[in-house]
Amino acid sequence: MTTTTTDQRALALTGISGLDDILVGGLTRERIYLVEGTPGTGKTTLGLGFLLNGATAGETGIYFSLAETRVELLAVAESHGWSLAAINLVEMLPADGLGDDQEQTLLHPSEVELGETVREIMAKVDEIRPTRVVIDSLSELRLLSQTPVRYRRQILALKHFFASRQCTVLLLDDKSASESDLQLQSIAHGVIMLEQTLSGFGAQRRRVYVVKMRGVRFRGGYHDFEIERGGLRVYPRLVAAEHGDSYDDTPLSTGSDHLDSLLGGGLVPGTATLLSGPAGVGKTTATVQAMVAGLRAGAKASYFLFDERLPTLLKRSTSLGMALEPFVDAGMLAIRAIDPAELSPGAFVGAVRDAVERSGATIVVIDSLNAYLHSMPNEQFLVLQMHELLSYLGQKGVVTMLILGLHGVTGNVRTEVDISYLADTVMQLRYFEAQGEVRQAISVIKTRTTRHERTIREFQITEQGLLVGETLRDVHGVLTGVPTFSGRGSTLMRRGEEADAAPAGTR
Repeated sequence: MTTTTTDQRALALTGISGLDDILVGGLTRERIYLVEGTPGTGKTTLGLGFLLNGATAGETGIYFSLAETRVELLAVAESHGWSLAAINLVEMLPADGLGDDQEQTLLHPSEVELGETVREIMAKVDEIRPTRVVIDSLSELRLLSQTPVRYRRQILALKHFFASRQCTVLLLDDKSASESDLQLQSIAHGVIMLEQTLSGFGAQRRRVYVVKMRGVRFRGGYHDFEIERGGLRVYPRLVAAEHGDSYDDTPLSTGSDHLDSLLGGGLVPGTATLLSGPAGVGKTTATVQAMVAGLRAGAKASYFLFDERLPTLLKRSTSLGMALEPFVDAGMLAIRAIDPAELSPGAFVGAVRDAVERSGATIVVIDSLNAYLHSMPNEQFLVLQMHELLSYLGQKGVVTMLILGLHGVTGNVRTEVDISYLADTVMQLRYFEAQGEVRQAISVIKTRTTRHERTIREFQITEQGLLVGETLRDVHGVLTGVPTFSGRGSTLMRRGEEADAAPAGTR
C-alpha cells in the first residue's frame, strides 16, 4: 500500500506503530485531523502520545485543554509513565477556584465569545510556534458557537490559520453533537474514529477505524486496540495477501511412523492441521507429541493455550515422556495461557504475528478453537478471522495445529461451528468400544498437499506418549460413534504394547 500524494518525509508519526501502519506511515504534515470518540475511548492518551512522539523528534507541541485541568492531565501521563515537561500545556478553564500561584496559562472560554476564544488560541500558537497542536475537546467550542454556521466558520478560520503556521493539528471531539452533524468531518483532512463496546461478559472491546484520509490509501475496516501503560496499542487488521516468504516445505515428522503414514509423510510447512474429537480422547497429547518432535528437530514453536491451565499441561506432558520445560528454558517454545474473556480477537492475531515475525516460530498451536469462538461476537467473525490468520500462517511457511473439541462422546458427535474446510488437513480422533473396553481410534479425513492413508488406526496414550497401532479391519462404524466389532481381538492393541517402531518420548 502506498500514498498517492505524500512521501515518507512529509509524514508525522503518531507514535503508535499500529496506527501508523493503518495510516500507511503516519499523518500528512500541516493538516488538521479530527479524532472522534465517546469518553473513555483513549482520545486524550492518543493526543498526548502524538505530542510526546513529536517532542522526541525535536518538535514543539502544545496541548489546549478545554475540559481537563493540568492536574488531571499530569495524572493521565503518570499512569503511562510519561513526563509532560517537553509539552506546553495550556488550560482553557474558568478561573474560579484556581489560585494565583498557578503556573499554567489561564483562559476563560465560558466567559467570552467564541471568536475571542479562537483568537486566544491563535495568539498562543504565534507565541510558542509549535509544530504539533492538540485541542481537547471541541465540545466546549461547539457550546459557545450557538449556531452551526458560526461554529463552522470559526473551525474553518482555525484550519486556515494552522495551515499558514505549518502546524499538524489533532482536534479531539467527544461526539456530543448529533450523529447527523458531519461538519467537522467535511472540514478535516482526515477523520479517525475510536469506539468502545461492552460484551455480555469480560473486558470491553475498543476498536479504531479511519473514516477518511485524503490522498492516502489507508487500511480500512475495524482494528482492535487497547489502552496499556505507555499509550495505545493498535492491532491492524490482518491482510494475509500482504505477507509471504519463501520456505522449505519438507514435511516434519509427528514423532510416530504410523501417524506419519496416516498423514502421507508428516506435517507439511505452510499447512493447517485440525484435530477434532470429544473431550479426553487425546487431541492435545497428539498435538504436543508432534510439536515436541519438531522442537527436537530444531524448530521453534508457540503454543496458545485457551482451555487448560498451564501447570496442568506441563505436568501431563512430563508424565507422558514429553517434558516441555527444557524447551521453554532454551527459548525454543513459548506457551501463552490466554483468557478469551480478556483478549480481543485483534490482540490474539497480534500475538500470533509477534510469535512468527519476532520470535521465529515455525510451529503454532491453538488449543482450542472452542474457547476462541467464545471470545468472538458471533460465529461468522470467527470464520473470517481464522481464514485470514491461517492464510497468513500458510504464506509464512508455518506448521499450524488447531484443536477443536466436539460435543458428546459417541453417537451424535457434533461441533458448534464447522471450520474443517479451512484446514488443509483434518484428523479425527474417536472413541469406540470393543471387548468391554473404551478404546481410541485415529484417522485422517483429508489432506490437500499429500496422498494420505485412508485407514483407521487404534492408538493408546501411555507413559511413552501416543502409540499408534495397526489398521482396525474388524471394527466398523468407528467414525459414526456406534462401532460394530466383528473380530476376535487379534487386530486390537494390547494395553501398554508398543506398536510403533519407536515411541514418541524416545525420538
